Amino acid sequence: MKFIFKGYDSNLEKGEVFFYFGFKGEENIDFTEKISFPPTTNKIPEVLLKSLLDNLMLILGISYWKLYCPKEIVVESNFLTKEQADFWNSVCTKGLGEFFYKNKIDFRGLVKFPFNEKVASSPVDFTRKDRYLLGIGGGKDSIVSAELLREANRQFDLVTANFPIQIEVAKLIGGKIINTSRQLDPKLLELNKEEGSYNGHVPVSVYYAFLLLLMAALFDYRYVVVGNEKSANYGNVKYLGEMINHQWSKSLEFEKLFSEYIKKYITSNIQYLSLLRDMTELQVVEKFVKYPKYFATFSSCNKNFKISGKTLQQAQGLRWCGKCPKCLFVFICFAAFLSKEEVLAIFGKNLLEEEKLIPLFEELIGVRNFKPFECVGTQEEVKEALEKILEKEKFDEAILIKHFKSL
Repeated sequence: MKFIFKGYDSNLEKGEVFFYFGFKGEENIDFTEKISFPPTTNKIPEVLLKSLLDNLMLILGISYWKLYCPKEIVVESNFLTKEQADFWNSVCTKGLGEFFYKNKIDFRGLVKFPFNEKVASSPVDFTRKDRYLLGIGGGKDSIVSAELLREANRQFDLVTANFPIQIEVAKLIGGKIINTSRQLDPKLLELNKEEGSYNGHVPVSVYYAFLLLLMAALFDYRYVVVGNEKSANYGNVKYLGEMINHQWSKSLEFEKLFSEYIKKYITSNIQYLSLLRDMTELQVVEKFVKYPKYFATFSSCNKNFKISGKTLQQAQGLRWCGKCPKCLFVFICFAAFLSKEEVLAIFGKNLLEEEKLIPLFEELIGVRNFKPFECVGTQEEVKEALEKILEKEKFDEAILIKHFKSL
């Protein structure tokens, strides 16, 4: 079996691109995925548009390749140089680390993108306005990034992936909003349920990085901004000699690789950066609590961002599931800086009173297993937040605080 990146059809005036992938072997399976964005008549160089869509196609296709992880990868009309193929080998191997770990897949030498020795790739000169385009995730990180841009008096606009909470947050921030959406091929979700196929985490931040790059090119921005902090640099667990990091595509390592790749192969006129790179998750929360107008609107719980359909949580209008590592981690961070009443108003209940969260709590503080596969801070940050909570004496009778004291 082999996996084929077949190409795409774009129509900027309709604001849509269709991407085509497939498996070829005993059984042939074809996929079509659609990306949508605001229609535009803006003209960009054909060679630049091709480069942007070629690369976007590769990250989108990984969601389908991982169904069976065949060793043979084909890129029709192959545009990859040896160095570009090496970049994609690294991005997919490291970005899919959690997926390989959970599915017990030996990733060593598995991902090998083909390259064409006859092609040469060089960046396109495409001068942009001195403006910033900020990706909105719906949580504290992108909100703090927006407020930092505002405080620095920078001109910026927003991009969402069309999830309701992201749109609500973007409206609250204010300014122009570029809504995008991704429509997976329904066959992917069907095949994910079948025996013999793999399922799991993909480096979605790589997709957003290339998508934001495309939007910056189409709508005239020089800077692409994301809200990735220092805590994303730290991995979860070692597997087959490599550190597996759920947040690798938010790490400084990826940011540097991606920035260099853009500059060398796409355009040097658009820069990718995170304003929070020197801040920990806890420091981001300390900054965020200065903006109470967002308290009732934002959410960091990933149950809000399921691309495969509306979750029960969304249907009920809830912002926090109150059961995942992310919810517990963010609750602890907020409890370190806000009053008990303010924290309970945000989350709807006291997660420190949830006995069933003890196993997750122990993972967060580093006394059980390893740091959860979620976008959470380090164990040191969690303990620092807990010490701040203890100083305030507001949660002293809570089950998880008593448990922490007993350890």
